[in-house]
Amino acid sequence: MTNEEAIEILKNKLNYIPNLRRLDSSSQEFKQWHRDTIVALKKIFADREAHAKEFSRITYYCAVVYAGMPDSNYRDTYLNGLNSAEAKLKSMTKEIEDWGIEQNNQPSLNSISIIENLCKKFHRVARQLLRRRVNRSTIEIKDEYDVQDLLHGLLTLHFDDIRQEEWTPSYAGSSNRMDFLLKKEQIVIETKKTRNGLGAKDIGDQLIIDIQKYQAHPDCKTLICFVYDPEGKIHNPKGIENDLNRTEGDLIVKVIIAPTGL
Repeated sequence: MTNEEAIEILKNKLNYIPNLRRLDSSSQEFKQWHRDTIVALKKIFADREAHAKEFSRITYYCAVVYAGMPDSNYRDTYLNGLNSAEAKLKSMTKEIEDWGIEQNNQPSLNSISIIENLCKKFHRVARQLLRRRVNRSTIEIKDEYDVQDLLHGLLTLHFDDIRQEEWTPSYAGSSNRMDFLLKKEQIVIETKKTRNGLGAKDIGDQLIIDIQKYQAHPDCKTLICFVYDPEGKIHNPKGIENDLNRTEGDLIVKVIIAPTGL
C-alpha cells in the first residue's frame, strides 16, 4: 500500500463522520464504519498495532448508566467519541504525510533484497573460504547441510531472529521442517543443492511441493527458495526461476538459482 492510498482511505473515513453525527452508537451504519476503520488501520499500520488499538479504545456510549439519565448524556458521549475519532484519524493522516508508511508497512521488501544478494554472492563466499592461508581447515560445501550452515552465518549479519527447522503445517498427510524462518519479516527460506541424481526436474518438482505446503503456513508471506548449483547441473536456471516465481494467494514465491553462467 502506498502513502497516497493510505491517506485516501483515511480521508474517506473522515469524510463520512458528518453523516454519522445524525445517528447514534447503536446504528448499524455507525457499527459498520467503526469496524471498517479498525480493519483499515490494521492494514495501513501493519507492524504497529497501537494505532488500531488506540482508535478502538474511543468511547461512544456511557460507561455508567443510571435510571432517569437524560438522553442528552447519551448523545453528548456519542458526539464526543466521534470528535475524538476525527482528531485521531487526522493525526494519523498527518503522520503518514510527514513520515510515510513504506518502511513500517512493508518490512520484507528490503529484507528480500538482502537475502537475494546473499544468495547470488553465496558461491563467491564459498570459494573464498577455500582459499585460507597455510592450508588451515575450512568449510567445504558438499551437501545441503553445508549450504544451510554457511547461509545461516551470512543471515546473522542482517537478521536477529533466525529460526531453524520450525515445523510446517501438515501437507499430504505428513509434517515437514523448514530450513529458516524469519518470523518478524514473515519470510521462509528453503535451500537446495544440486548433486548427481538431483537435477533440474527433481529440483523443480521439490520446489512445487514447497510452494504448495507453505501457502498454509501462518508466518510465511514470502517463500525464498535458494538452489545452490556450483557445478552448473541446471542448464536453464532462468527458465526455472521464471516458471516458479509467482504469487499464490497471499504468498510471494521467489526462486534463486546461483551461481549462473557456469
